Amino acid sequence: MTIQKTGLGQEKLLIAETLSEALPFMRRFKGSTFVIKFGGHAMGDDKLAHLFAQDVVLLKHVGINPVVIHGGGPQIGDMLERLRIKSSFVDGLRVT
Repeated sequence: MTIQKTGLGQEKLLIAETLSEALPFMRRFKGSTFVIKFGGHAMGDDKLAHLFAQDVVLLKHVGINPVVIHGGGPQIGDMLERLRIKSSFVDGLRVT
């Protein structure tokens, strides 16, 4: 039997391959809690935000408990600048 690798057949084959690779990890981490940072740059991009939301829903559907924390670095930086509040970074952490 030959699987045609064009159009919808190719898409289904890719989905099957991806799921077969992911299955051991889904089993291993079922019931685990994942803390995921949704960064400020991604927050400003509607397409990235939509894809991120889809991924979080997928994690929940396979038995993983996602906890999303927000970033917001660019937005915080813009607001501090507008308020004329100086800040700096020390070892990757904002000091205000």
